[in-house]
Amino acid sequence: MKKIAFLGVGHIHSPDFVRRLGERADQFEVQAVWDEQEARARIAAGRLDCSTVDDYRDILGDEDVAAVIVCSETATHRELVEASAAAGKHIFVEKPLGMGARDAYAMQRALDAAGVIFQTGHFMRSMPVYRMLKQLIEDGTLGRITRIRHSNVHAGALGNIFDPGGRGWYDDGWLWMTDTQRSGCGGFGDLGAHSLDILMWLMGGVETVTAQVDRLLGRYPCDEYGEGMLRFSNGAIGTLAAGWVDILRPQPALVSGTEGVAYVDDDKLFLKTDNLDGADGGEWADLPAALPHAFELFLDALNGEDASLISAKEAADRSAVMEAFYLAAETNTWVEPGSA
Repeated sequence: MKKIAFLGVGHIHSPDFVRRLGERADQFEVQAVWDEQEARARIAAGRLDCSTVDDYRDILGDEDVAAVIVCSETATHRELVEASAAAGKHIFVEKPLGMGARDAYAMQRALDAAGVIFQTGHFMRSMPVYRMLKQLIEDGTLGRITRIRHSNVHAGALGNIFDPGGRGWYDDGWLWMTDTQRSGCGGFGDLGAHSLDILMWLMGGVETVTAQVDRLLGRYPCDEYGEGMLRFSNGAIGTLAAGWVDILRPQPALVSGTEGVAYVDDDKLFLKTDNLDGADGGEWADLPAALPHAFELFLDALNGEDASLISAKEAADRSAVMEAFYLAAETNTWVEPGSA
């Protein structure tokens, strides 16, 4: 049985990871929980039936702990990741990896030098519709891709999910996620991180971006929604929409090429191309099987299984592009993402 510890439990996905570990209690034991806020650590530790520590270094110095899960505020990721990598711990870091290019690439260098197992929380790659889109693009079935779109939205801000007394475990809810000094972004970056991962996974590197972000409710000191454009290195044009104030998410993905078009709606794929029999624009049901959630893939890798993980370089690249989006919105220009 492998021993794991939490370095921070403040992220909105922490409860889900706690649940998933509970379902695999025969394989993994959570040794301890650390969080900057002792009350948060106690709540999580109570659900995990483990102890808390006052100093995260006590966890890193424990040779029995093989891996750590970093679910802290984004602003503390670099300190925790670099220290964990130096201690030889395998690391899951909830997205985004960094506040921007500088700290994200610093973490990448530390992770690569340590040679530890790394994973981050981009889970959409495991979904059958996106696995199929990647196959169609790589096989050339859609011809040369000219345009690609992705959106990731929900009504969280309208439903007050970040506020104290909302859906969170903690007295202050998930309010830190609306403080850009701790989170690095607002609604556009929070949900857009998943869209950006899919877009770059499908299309590769990004040359330049522009964006507009805005506030709606006025309750939070951050953007709540936005839309960006990307010019990919292969010449394709992309658009990305994300935010916390949408009541529906129709057609979250569309890929248009010179020999076909594919789009996703209600977790179904619709396909039109002459390169596949039966691809007449209706639903395409012949999809690959779903892969496990990104967090489950990390646990599988810890068990020595061959798991499809996201590299530290990929995670850092996405932090750099998202930072460029925000700079573009601030300056009303096109911006090149920072580099390593």
